[in-house]
Amino acid sequence: MSMNHPVFTRWPAQYPDRLQLFSAPTPNGVKVGIMLEESGLAYEPHRIDIMANESHDPAFLALNPNGKIPAIYDPQGPGGKPLALFESGAILIYLADKSGQFLSPDPATRYETIQWVMWQMGGVGPMFGQLGFFHKFAGRDYADKRPRDRYAAESARLLGVLDDRLAARPWVMGDDYSIADISLLGWVRNLIGFYGAADIVGFERFAHVQRWLDAGLARPGVRRGLEVTAG
Repeated sequence: MSMNHPVFTRWPAQYPDRLQLFSAPTPNGVKVGIMLEESGLAYEPHRIDIMANESHDPAFLALNPNGKIPAIYDPQGPGGKPLALFESGAILIYLADKSGQFLSPDPATRYETIQWVMWQMGGVGPMFGQLGFFHKFAGRDYADKRPRDRYAAESARLLGVLDDRLAARPWVMGDDYSIADISLLGWVRNLIGFYGAADIVGFERFAHVQRWLDAGLARPGVRRGLEVTAG
């Protein structure tokens, strides 16, 4: 088993035959923990302390030059060769293909599912994250509230899109739970929980999103996945 990647000089693998996860309990980080728990793939987690700037350690940058979590190293990647991968959306697609779960083999449904993952990556994540900065963190001290209000309005609009999508279906893709749901659960949970932004976005208006979030958080794999790198 090839484990000579520089990341293991800083975070050694105890189980080198398993997929290696490098992450933290952020909305992006928990996506991969949830996916791994839901799919049943064997893995070993490594917590990256982003508050201590560990994601910019040279060993981690050798795995992800962008210096962000999550990232994975699969010693048994395509063709039996090791694969290092970053970007949570890409990792979800890879793990869905590897496990044969949570991404339909039907081409049309597959691409529609990926479409919603990209929507989360390009819209929900950045907008909810900016609202968190301006509502809860350093940005809340800015006298000018226009940035906060801009991100609150856009976050509410995105919640409306999701609410409309869920009005006639239990999950984003219908009856089948998928990586589209996995990509979104941590972000919506974080927005109304850790960020404390439920009131500012008028979350009570989005009954379908609330029902979906409750159903997602009730899944044992989701509950376990949220704790993968929390300790």
